[in-house]
Amino acid sequence: MEQIVIKVENAQKTYRSQKEALKAVKGISFIVRGSTCFGLLGPNGAGKTSLMKMIYGASIRDNVPNSSISVFGFDPVKDELQIKYLCGVVPQTDNLDQELTVKENLLIYAKLYGINKTIANKTITDLLDFMELTDKANANIKELSGGMKRRLVISRALINKPKLLILDEPTTGLDPQVRHMLWNKLRQLKKEGITILITTHYMDEAFQLCDELIIMDQGKKVIEGTTTDLIKNNIEAYVLEIREKNNVTQLKINPDSLKDIRKEIFLNNIYLYSDNYKTLKNITDNLDSINYHLRHSNLEDIFLKTTGRYLNEIQ
Repeated sequence: MEQIVIKVENAQKTYRSQKEALKAVKGISFIVRGSTCFGLLGPNGAGKTSLMKMIYGASIRDNVPNSSISVFGFDPVKDELQIKYLCGVVPQTDNLDQELTVKENLLIYAKLYGINKTIANKTITDLLDFMELTDKANANIKELSGGMKRRLVISRALINKPKLLILDEPTTGLDPQVRHMLWNKLRQLKKEGITILITTHYMDEAFQLCDELIIMDQGKKVIEGTTTDLIKNNIEAYVLEIREKNNVTQLKINPDSLKDIRKEIFLNNIYLYSDNYKTLKNITDNLDSINYHLRHSNLEDIFLKTTGRYLNEIQ
């Protein structure tokens, strides 16, 4: 029988100050199945981190009717400690102890979990090897690169051999080599049976890792599904990117083609979407020196469409 690791129903979160009440999460529901990677996507301020904190007990959800969260059957409000023993959490920022070595940072966490020192040393050796940090075991944190620090934070989250790994924007600011390396490690962890919950701003990261995902905007869930289904069912198959919209006057579009085309404007670019490749290809014949790119639609196009980042439709 398929295991449900996380079940969120009508989750809501309001932050209150003396001046106002800010509703960060507005009635979100979803489930995360065992041994899968589930993604939370959305622009800054969408409520992703607030939702994550409610899931692992670092923040209390609003007490409203029909609202509940369970993690392995535990309620984060009542059973925070049990959930923490089953989870590993990677926060947005690298909160390592700067005065300690790599190994000492891991030993402290092992002690917090009550792990026997012999077992802890063996686990640490394995984790450093897994994250390719063995030669940095005795290095001070200040000597590490950004990518090494991020790998160490993930190693620390794995010290208790969690069943659920929660990662809040784990590869932000990292170069492509480190990012791809971490993706590969996360895939290995999923194969070993660890369930992963991740927030990310990188659409390629979500596409590479997530079995299912939701896109959030202004505290609400706007769309949910597998990456393949989201692209297949919610956007046209092809997109023509035209850079520098001031050059759009050079376009010569057959009026009969307009019914097959949808236009989005984002920043200084124009995107023409269509299921008819030939229609878009014919337009490129008239572009001359305009900088353009004709390609398949992807998850980033879904993101921009569902979070309302596009402007005028073709008239």
